[in-house]
Amino acid sequence: MRALIALALSLSLVLMSAAPVLAQKASPGTLTPPVTALLTAIRSADKGQLAISEEDGRFLRMLVATRGAKTILEIGGASGYSGIWLGLGARETGGKVVSIEYDPQRAKEAAANIRKAGLEDVVRVVHGDAFAEIPKLAGTFDFVFLDAWKPDYQKFFDMVFPRLTPGGVFTAHNVINKKSDMTPFLKTIETHPGLFTTIVSPGLEGISVSYKTR
Repeated sequence: MRALIALALSLSLVLMSAAPVLAQKASPGTLTPPVTALLTAIRSADKGQLAISEEDGRFLRMLVATRGAKTILEIGGASGYSGIWLGLGARETGGKVVSIEYDPQRAKEAAANIRKAGLEDVVRVVHGDAFAEIPKLAGTFDFVFLDAWKPDYQKFFDMVFPRLTPGGVFTAHNVINKKSDMTPFLKTIETHPGLFTTIVSPGLEGISVSYKTR
């Protein structure tokens, strides 16, 4: 009997010691110290202030993960900062991100940064004019993040909305600090019968979040 009790106590101690290890096991989309350092470096080198804020990045990652998005489109990838956040969310869902960037140097930087983040199997950077590149992409989109030339927001919405899945989410950046540059777009997303929209401000620039109901 004493031997059985001793064995039971030993097993309990082993399980208790293993529990913290299991609890600390990183999920696929964990923000590791090397990725955190990379994100900080990208923002530090962002002289043109094209990267979104960290708060906005964390918000996008959360949206992708909670939506369970599988097909994610980013229009205006800059140097890959937002693409990394989207990719971290997609890593959790088993999804894929296509990030389109018009400027060749920034597209090159984005691809390099995505690779450094270990997300090259999740995020594909496409260099080119998004108006020309989007029609080349197959299928539909569960999630869209728009952060391109602001006066073109309405045109991009008109192009992409028919390919957004029911229950899909269309997000757009700078809808507070540059709202005067996108008045037609804002009116559309606020009045469209197939959407309901809210505007949030995790950082200072503002993000519109539109849910496709049908």
